[in-house]
Amino acid sequence: MREIQFREALREAMNEEMRRDERVFLLGEEVAEYNGAYKVSQGMLAEFGPRRVIDTPIAELGFAGIAVGAAMNGLRPICEFMTFNFSLVAIDQVINSAAKMNSMSAGQFTCPMVFRGPTGSAGQLGAQHSQNFENWYANTPGLKVVVPSNPHDAKGLLKSAIRDENPVIFMESEQMYGLKGEVPEEEYLLPIGKAHIAKAGSDVTLVSFGKMMLRAYDALAELEKDGISVELIDLRSVRPIDYDTVINSVKKTNRLVILEEAWPLASISSELGYMVQRRAFDYLDAPVQRVTSQDVPLPYAATLVEAYLPSVASTVQAVKSVCYRL
Repeated sequence: MREIQFREALREAMNEEMRRDERVFLLGEEVAEYNGAYKVSQGMLAEFGPRRVIDTPIAELGFAGIAVGAAMNGLRPICEFMTFNFSLVAIDQVINSAAKMNSMSAGQFTCPMVFRGPTGSAGQLGAQHSQNFENWYANTPGLKVVVPSNPHDAKGLLKSAIRDENPVIFMESEQMYGLKGEVPEEEYLLPIGKAHIAKAGSDVTLVSFGKMMLRAYDALAELEKDGISVELIDLRSVRPIDYDTVINSVKKTNRLVILEEAWPLASISSELGYMVQRRAFDYLDAPVQRVTSQDVPLPYAATLVEAYLPSVASTVQAVKSVCYRL
């Protein structure tokens, strides 16, 4: 199977859906003339023209509102934020308009649209450009929240998101745009809300999503050296969460570790830990453990960035603690 970059998989998904449905269009900062801040939309202006690939001012609240209005009137916008840190400027349109419109209009209006862009740390970008808001948006009824971890999933999930009748938050990692992976040439879609068992195992369940899956794979390799069999689950989406896949795995392994990049308070790992103890408490042989970023604004110094983020070592330690009760 061919290998393409994460950005190329996203581009293919948008191109295919725009060719398939003339209601789909892309708008955002630098998506057209500059071919995208991360070259995700490279070549799209040339194919689809300025009516469907639209450069916007640096005004997230304004163009997010335009996208919501377009969705309410029958179009299917893809609204790109240069980073989800900037989505805070537009959060009123996302939370109070897009997420609630179907409910508040008693089904008279829908908002079939995608808000997409990079999330999380991308190195030394400072505290205001390095935050994870997956759990924020996942807290909002009316939204779906997708966080792919590889090019294959990115394409299949983005195509599903564009076709979905609900507003979808689609969160990527800036550090993964150049990541290569196997992607089929034929069309395929992946369902939103269905987790993927990336590797079967018997001793402990390790759950992650997005960029942290890369560290999960590295941790898994280290743990295998010590004879620990890890069942690795990629959530793919954090609203809806596929609780059943996680709980069925825990019933098999009797142990759970959750790895995510966000801050610990009110995180996805908090929610998963609660649901597992509620639905599978009698199966647990050890307390649920989680590995998150440090509970501080991200520092700028490179050494502090690494100390702030979840590491392979901290993940290995968490898994061993539930296996050996360290």
